[in-house]
Amino acid sequence: MNLRMNPSFASLICVAGISGLLYLDRDRSVRLSKAIWVPGIWLTLVGSRPLSSWFGVTATENTSVEGSPIDAAVFAILLAVAVIVLIVRRKRVRTLLRSNWPLLIYFVYCLVSVAWSYHPDIAFKRWIKAIGDLAIVLVIITEVLPVAALGRVVSRAGMLLLPTSFLFIRYYPELGRGYTTDGMLVNYGVTTNKNALGLIVLVVSLVLLWNVRSLMVHKQQPNRGRRLLAQGTLLAFGIALLMTANCSTCKVCFLIGGVLILVLSRRAFVRRPAWVHAMCLTIVVASGAALFLGTGDVASALGRQSNMSGRTDIWAAVIPVVPNVLVGAGFESFWISPNALLFREQMSRLGWYAALVKDLNEAHNGYIEVYLNLGWIGVCLIALVLISGYKRAVKALMRDPELGSLFIGFMIISVFYSVTEAGFRMMNPAWIFLIVAIVGSSAVLSGVMRSEYSRISGSSTFPVGMGSDLEELPVKSDARNKTVLNEPSDGILATQSLVATVSDRSHDRLGLHMPQNNESHVRWFTSQLIKGVFH
Repeated sequence: MNLRMNPSFASLICVAGISGLLYLDRDRSVRLSKAIWVPGIWLTLVGSRPLSSWFGVTATENTSVEGSPIDAAVFAILLAVAVIVLIVRRKRVRTLLRSNWPLLIYFVYCLVSVAWSYHPDIAFKRWIKAIGDLAIVLVIITEVLPVAALGRVVSRAGMLLLPTSFLFIRYYPELGRGYTTDGMLVNYGVTTNKNALGLIVLVVSLVLLWNVRSLMVHKQQPNRGRRLLAQGTLLAFGIALLMTANCSTCKVCFLIGGVLILVLSRRAFVRRPAWVHAMCLTIVVASGAALFLGTGDVASALGRQSNMSGRTDIWAAVIPVVPNVLVGAGFESFWISPNALLFREQMSRLGWYAALVKDLNEAHNGYIEVYLNLGWIGVCLIALVLISGYKRAVKALMRDPELGSLFIGFMIISVFYSVTEAGFRMMNPAWIFLIVAIVGSSAVLSGVMRSEYSRISGSSTFPVGMGSDLEELPVKSDARNKTVLNEPSDGILATQSLVATVSDRSHDRLGLHMPQNNESHVRWFTSQLIKGVFH
């Protein structure tokens, strides 16, 4: 008996389910600017299919190289809006960019490499899009409530993409499923291939896991029950989709990231960076050893062949044909250069299908991909970005265990994911969330970003915020024995915590002096709120 539901009815249920999740996850106590629509739309498009594909525009040989004009126009508009927002928030942006100079050097070198690209015009357009990844991350981090902004952007994207992927796979196979060149049936969902589906589900699910953990630990959060139901349901969707996508790398990365998020946020790791380094190193080494040195049984358990599903053949064929070992082919230019033809000829001689070889446009290794486009200089720069970012993430963990554990999780899975996939490419969710981890860690250290209900070991705290994003600033005594609030480097955190839930208009430096006796606390706090309202 066929119990298959009618696709139209299934679509109605999907829409109702998404609406229900949005309703359950609402939180009116947190007010965010309309600017977060920009990173939300950007992430949704990057994590699914190009807009031209949704409108049924068929890709030609020219658009496959230069991209669709429709997609270019949409991303240009989003980037322009993001730039305008960042200009308004330039003080905070300047603080974050100064502290992330390795990332800036990498982007500058990418721009310089356009000069020796085979197609400088195309390379420059791609570099502009790459800047968009950094811009949308800065829009999130410079929000008055950046933690709430990050959670909302990712959750909303997940609520749209994850249930819709299930709908496509189950009831619209012409949209959500396909066949590989060797005839294997694979699930795509709202994306274009199983690896892309696995990746967007991976990053969304890790943030959902972090949200669920926070809701379970901090039971005093408003509307906790229904928000936990929404986030938990969406996390279940994510885990089920990871299994459905059958992307082995993403499965392992979710396990690694999940363990790091759940374990590193515990008190035992606070103030013990050596423990953090040891755990991260153990996970990376153990996972790498199982991946590369494991037997055929290990490879089969991970869903791979002993040659990493053909990746070793790709690596052996593509490395020798790089045009310049020092500087590469230019930013995002190798696969549109004549050297890519040499690679495809070599793969054909190895017996690969001609159709499969023609569609290859990545090395399936992030480090080799950087080497092809930017040479050894690019590899050294990406290593500098990873090392400096990891060090900042560990320092952020010491200050804010909850956010630090999330950022370290993204750092480590980016390192591991890029071993078998091109994880450092523009407009790639893995690269975007690596930037989130790097810039977010700097924001924690500079006082711009802080998780609600965070505690710093050894510091007394005084609550200066309300709602689901309650902030607490450490209290110290000055030379005159006056108890004052530790003021962040740009005065942003103090303003964020005190005024954000009352008024979005004030972002200036606040000099706050808290009286010491308990009876004066109420009067002091009330006066500060009134000042915030009428500033």
